[in-house]
Amino acid sequence: MNGPEIHVEFAPGLQVFVPHTRRRGATAVVTDGVSSLGHVVESLGVPLTEVGTLVVDGREVPVSHVPRADETVQVRAVQRPQQVPGAPLRFLLDVHLGTLARRLRLLGVDTAYESTDIGDPALAARSAAEKRVLLSRDRGLLRRRELWAGAFVYSTRPDDQLRDVLGRFHPELRPWTRCTACNGLLRQATKDEVADQLEHGTQRTYDVFARCRACGRAYWKGAHHDQLEAIVEQAMSMRAQGS
Repeated sequence: MNGPEIHVEFAPGLQVFVPHTRRRGATAVVTDGVSSLGHVVESLGVPLTEVGTLVVDGREVPVSHVPRADETVQVRAVQRPQQVPGAPLRFLLDVHLGTLARRLRLLGVDTAYESTDIGDPALAARSAAEKRVLLSRDRGLLRRRELWAGAFVYSTRPDDQLRDVLGRFHPELRPWTRCTACNGLLRQATKDEVADQLEHGTQRTYDVFARCRACGRAYWKGAHHDQLEAIVEQAMSMRAQGS
């Protein structure tokens, strides 16, 4: 680029996306004189899904603003909890976030998940068609213009990922109401209805069952229930504390 020079400062929460040389105060950026400020910010490494507001010389501007020489830009992070207007809050997760998808479903959050890599164009198209917030750690995917809405998942640890998503979006939690395998809704079921899915020991030991309305999978309080209950209790405690 060989155009107007501006000075850009990133909020602390966004500094993970930019080189170390741009993490301390406002740094100089040479623009081409025609590209939008949104394009400039993305070219520096920050997906626009993570940008709350752009402030130029003290006034808020849209991402379409074309920078002029000597402007000082503050790139602020998304305000939490983030509001996503236009449709009920629901999510779409890429192939790398399977554990997070299952945990969100455990909490009753409407969560679609692609267990195979269907490609960035198809994921973005599904986000738009179903009005789902796409969660991903792929910055390139989050930059696709056809996305309806998206958010970067900052951690590689499922516990931290779940905490981050719940803190950012504050989705309604309805634990034990969704199938963790397919996202379908659960209903109460009799032992006879799910007998073909039960081993003999399970039939003797358990009497309370649920079944997915979509895929038919049976659920009961089995060996891993305590671990799942701990995830639910922690999430509900976070919600009660408003975090």
